[in-house]
Order: sequence, then C-alpha cells, then structure tokens
Amino acid sequence: MRASHPNREGYVERNGVRVYYEVHGEGSPTLLMLPTWSVVHSRCWKAQVPYLGRHYRVVTFDGRGNGLSDRPTDPEAYREEEFAADALAVLDATGTGRAILVSLSIGAIRALLLAANHPDRVAGSVFIAPTVALAPNAPERSMHSFTEPLDSTEGWAKYNQHHWRRDYRDFLEFFFSQMFTEPHSTKQIEDCVGWGLETDPDALIAAATAPGRPNKERTLELCGRVRCPVLVIHGDQDAISPHTRGVLLACATQGALVTLEGSGHGPHARDPVKVNLLLREFVEAVSPPPPKPPWTRGRSRRRRALFVSSPIGLGHARRDVAIARELRRLVPGLEIEWLAQDPVTRVLEAENERIHPASSLLANESGHMESESAEHDLHCFQAWRRMDEILVSNFMVFQDVVRDDLYDLWIGDEAWELDYYLHENPELKRAAYAWLTDFVGWLPMHDGGKREALLTADYNAEMIEHIARYPRIRDRALFVGNADDIVDESFGPGLPPVRDWTEEHFRFPGYITGFDHANLGDREALRAELGYDPAEKVCVVTVGGSGVGGALLRLVTSSFAEAKRRVPELRMIVVTGPRIDPATLPHQDGLDVRAYVHDLYRHLAACDLAVVQGGLTTSMELTSAGRPFIYFPLRHHFEQNFHVHHRLGRYGAGRRLDFGTATAESIAQAIAEEIGRDVHYRPVETDGARRAAEMIADLL
Repeated sequence: MRASHPNREGYVERNGVRVYYEVHGEGSPTLLMLPTWSVVHSRCWKAQVPYLGRHYRVVTFDGRGNGLSDRPTDPEAYREEEFAADALAVLDATGTGRAILVSLSIGAIRALLLAANHPDRVAGSVFIAPTVALAPNAPERSMHSFTEPLDSTEGWAKYNQHHWRRDYRDFLEFFFSQMFTEPHSTKQIEDCVGWGLETDPDALIAAATAPGRPNKERTLELCGRVRCPVLVIHGDQDAISPHTRGVLLACATQGALVTLEGSGHGPHARDPVKVNLLLREFVEAVSPPPPKPPWTRGRSRRRRALFVSSPIGLGHARRDVAIARELRRLVPGLEIEWLAQDPVTRVLEAENERIHPASSLLANESGHMESESAEHDLHCFQAWRRMDEILVSNFMVFQDVVRDDLYDLWIGDEAWELDYYLHENPELKRAAYAWLTDFVGWLPMHDGGKREALLTADYNAEMIEHIARYPRIRDRALFVGNADDIVDESFGPGLPPVRDWTEEHFRFPGYITGFDHANLGDREALRAELGYDPAEKVCVVTVGGSGVGGALLRLVTSSFAEAKRRVPELRMIVVTGPRIDPATLPHQDGLDVRAYVHDLYRHLAACDLAVVQGGLTTSMELTSAGRPFIYFPLRHHFEQNFHVHHRLGRYGAGRRLDFGTATAESIAQAIAEEIGRDVHYRPVETDGARRAAEMIADLL
C-alpha cells in the first residue's frame, strides 16, 4: 500500500514512445524527480514523494524502459537527450514553467542537460550519487566486456549482456547488492530487484548501449553552463559511482557537497530521512518560505508531551490513555498531545484527549495491514517490511511536528517508525524519549524457511546494534508485562537470547489493562446495566480494531445456530469494530451485530464467554476479568502465534483453536464446553499504568 497517491497522472508521447508521469501535492515550488537508469522506475522515489508532496508540488515520471512507460529496444531511443526531452515534455504537460531537479545516479546527466540547455526551466538541481564521466569507474567495473561472451559470471562479470539474457535475476541481485553496501539493506535490495524484474534484458541492454553519453570534456562543458544553485549528495562507500565524481561535480558546478559517511549508491532509499531533510533545506534556500513567528519558551511554560500510539489494533490506545492519566496526576499541569490515527483516535476522542492536527497527515498503517491480509491470515513480519514507505512518511510527519513545536517528552508505544529513524538519525533527538512495547524480537514462522529466518535475524541484529551504538536515544524502555512474559527464543544465530537481552535493556511495569476490574463493581449489576438478562449466557465475539478479522467473524457467526441448539440460553454479541461493516454479517434472533463499542472491556467482564483473535490486549482483558475465552491466532502472525501464546500459557488462560481446521460445528461444541466455565488464571496486576507513569515521569 502506498503512503500517498498522485493528484494527477497521465502520459506524454514523443516519437512513438509513451512516458507515464504523476503529480503529487499542490504546493510551491515544483520538484521534478528525474528517472535514473531504466533498471528501476519512479517508485524508487517512494521515500521522498509523500514527504515532499506535503510541502511542495512533486512531479515524477517513469523513464523509458521501465514502469508504465514504453520499452523501446533501439539503443538510439535511450540517448540522454531523449530522457531530457521527455522531462521537458512532462514539465509542459503538467503546466510546470520552472522546477527544482532531483536526480539519482545516471539521472545526473539528464539534469545537467536540462540545467545547461534550458536554464529558464531549472530553479536548482540536486544530484544524488551522480554517475558522470568526471572520474573513472572502479577498476573491477572496467575489466570485463559488456558485449562479448565471458567465461566467468563472478562479480562484475555479471554486467554482461549475455549473462543478462541467461540469468537476469542473478545480475539484478548482484548489482543491487553493490548499490546498497550498508548492512541491513535487505528490503532496499528486494525492492530494486522487484522493480528490475518489471522490465526485461532487451530493454535494459538497449539502455546500457545507448550512444552519445557525454565524456569528461562534454560533461565539464555542461557543468560550466549551469547557473542555478546546486547540491551534490554522495556516499563515501559508493561501489557503483565513486565518491570522487560527486566531489568533482560539485566543484565544476560551484555547488555544495554533502558527503554521507558509510553510505552507498542509494542514500535516498537507505538513509531517506537525512536525504529528505537535505532536500527540504535546499528547496528552502532556493525558494524561501514565508517567515514564521519566533517561538519563545518562557520559564512558566507548562511541560508538554507528545504521545505517538500505534494504530495496529486498539490495545495501545486503552493502555496509553491510562498512562497519560497517571502522568497528569504525577506531573500537575502536564499537557499531552497525541499523534495518532484511526482507530486509536476513536478512543482518544471518546476520552476528550487532544489530537494533534498533523495526525490527519499520517498514512494509514491499519489499512496497510488489512490490505496485506487474506482469510484469517496476516504475515505480520512481511507486511511490516512492506510498510516501509508508510513508516518513513509517518516519521517525517512526526519530524515536522517536533521541528515546529517544542515538547519536553516524546512517548512512543510501538511507534516503530519513531524508534527506528531516531536511532538511524540520532542528531534529531531533542527531547526525552520513552519507548513502550509488549513484545521484543521478530520471529520467523515455521514455514518461512531459511530466507525468513535470515531476514528476521537481520532485523533483530540491526535493532540490537542500534541500542548498543546509541543507548542515549531511549531514555526509558518499558516492556508492558513482566520478564517471564518474554519468549524463550533467540534473536537469531550468533545473537543473544531474547529474554536475557530484554531484561538488560528494559524496565517492567507489569501488564497495563488500562482499567481496574475492581472498579466495575458487582458483575450482575454490570450485566443489568449493559442490558444482559440474568438467564442469558452471553458470548461476545470481537476481533479488535482492525479489519483483518472479517473471516473469523463470518466463521463464528455460521456456528450460531448449532451453538444455540446446544446452549438454548445463548446470546451472541458480535462486535465488528470500527473498520468492518456490520451489514456484512447476518442478523437473527439472539445474534446481535454491533459496530465499534467504546469501553468494550466492560462487556468482556460481563460476558460468559468470548471468542477472539489472538491479539494481546483483548485476551489479557479477559484474563484480568477471569472470563473463559476461545482465541484464534491469525495464521503467519508471529506475535500472536509465539509472543501472545507464550504469555497466555503463563497465565493459564484461554483455549486456542486453529482457524484452518475449525468448522461451524467444532466451534459450536467449543462454545458449549467453555461458556460459563469456572477458570483459575494467574492474577493480572492492576497498577501497571501507575508504575509505567512513575518510570516515565522523572524524565520530566
């Protein structure tokens, strides 16, 4: 799922070649993101477009040879002048008189042609990892023929047209491993290989053999005619285009140079926050925004906190509101604002919490997870990896908020984008920071094979390295639970046990339900208040705040008639949550279908049985209330299958069923066996929110 979609899209056609373009945003000035080599298309700018499009107008287009543009096979069609002419045609088609150019790699040549030959159309130019003929390739890149058959397929011998036709994927995997020399770049490599597979060897061979690419003398001549402001961004570990080229290009254009230490050939993808901020700084220098009134922080100013609460389910909202309530008690006058999105905002609005206006700019994480789900199946780890575009976009929203306003404290409850990009960009930390989570460690599913085991271990290793390198980022790290709730697993080969590492780096406030069941009073009185008859046996069916649970709701409701036959007093309350339409489920006597229910925990405390997904919040609310429940972990959801299952086992709570083997009849039988059953769970602490707040409050 994309973080943003274009305001406008279309095609331009020149000499029989159609080129696809998109326009994002409506601000000023316009940025033209130029295409690079045809091995990828304009989605390579996915980490930049949502952020820049919120502030400016951004135009992208797929270079001929990939994406939604045509794929001519004549090398003449890939001359650099053709790409520059395509760019002018796109500017004309989008009504853009003048633009700031942003180029990557070989796109630098197109930017030079435009800036030198059409200075009236170019307000400025940013060159990222420029591939220009001002310095030679590394020797290993120049020792093999591209056109002649080779005996070897090792290393840069893969850069050979015959090898491309034999094993195109092998070349792509090698090339992009050289593009991203930074550790833990598996997702960026995977993205680029996928984009490379969207074209074919013949188109790429034509692009690679295009005639007339400027030599050193021609490049210097073009540089000498550039009159606009220039910024060059180049990594000092670029294995595709040597850093020297960036140095010489900045000198030849009298531009500024930013060297990114440890960075390879794709810093826009591997270090997107830094590149995004450099781009904005450059744009503001070229086209200064209206001045803002200065912020004055008086001594009497109240202390302020910004709370970022994960929207993946509703559980974070309930516990976070409880923590916020306790923080205000401990720190009188504390002002708390929330950067949050649906469905969390529904809880916050009902609690009269202050939601920051920038929350409306957040890309929908719950929607992404739903788009990744199948019938009661959500590969949580892979879905999270594919949410990278959304995560960086949402971090940039956060960055805008804290750039323009002052807070004393940031709190992130499983705000993965906040935690990750702060560790990647530690210089951006300007407030105390508390991190909360109820699980630690990405774990591979059993059917994921060696590839998934490698990926989860790599993600865990990066997190461990972050904490070791920058321990000052997390001023507090709280595990929502107790040490025994941590799984007895390893982070991966050569990595520490999850429990040992977590005990060393986290504090443990205990579980946080967000309420105290003792305050609910007499259960029979609660049932009466909620409209439940004493003679009824109430079964609440709920799947939380996402739209992933539709399949489970349909399966459970199909069991109602048989369950009612076995339990004549049965009344089934089906809560669809905020993201599933109640009209999609059947309605019949004794089967009530309801939408979002605020304070659902009260209904769970009053019920005789609950049927739920394997999510932690709802299952722990039922555990705390001492109610019997049946839970169905989502297939391929590592957190529900490992972390939550382990915790419920420790409490002796719940009956686990498998969605894949369950039938209407087997569910009806389980309902009949479990409803109203006396249970004896391990007690759940009721002061977790207070303890968490006490651990956070001293940061203020």
